[in-house]
Amino acid sequence: MNFWYILGIAIGLAMDAFAVSVAAGIQVRALERGHVLRLAFSFGFFQFFMTVLGWVAGRGLSRWLTAVDHWAAFALLMLIGGKMLWDSFRSDDATCKDPTRGWMLLTLSVATSIDALAVGLSLALIAVSVWTASVVIGVVAALLSAVGALFGCRLGRRFGVWAERFGGLILIAIGVRILVDHLV
Repeated sequence: MNFWYILGIAIGLAMDAFAVSVAAGIQVRALERGHVLRLAFSFGFFQFFMTVLGWVAGRGLSRWLTAVDHWAAFALLMLIGGKMLWDSFRSDDATCKDPTRGWMLLTLSVATSIDALAVGLSLALIAVSVWTASVVIGVVAALLSAVGALFGCRLGRRFGVWAERFGGLILIAIGVRILVDHLV
């Protein structure tokens, strides 16, 4: 898998974190550098870590799944992308005082990185090095989270929904591309 595929996956995964960061930027009345840094670091770290964790789990399963690895990667990316699209059409109006601190930040970080766990598993199934991919995924998530928080402060709630939809479509497209590459 070349760098552009990995970057595409990273952008697709980061759209969840971006969308949540937009919402966090909206919720924090006076967005400061600390808010942005906490979101960026936490979301980036968890995207990195969960990708590695998924890859480690996938390496143990790869002996049994090599015959269907491309189908598994395709299915996982389709499920993740489809879930992101589905979730983008449901509205949740839960608000909190400061989503960049404490348990709320931890919960948001884990929730936005569950997809990275599944992507790490699919990367192991198609024999991609975890370190390059996970670093790119973590850095892209951190950068887009910082940008998302800044945008959220200025652009409003509506932008976050479209970002999540776009992220879901990217993951679906990459899943289709993996399947086509293996079948052709």
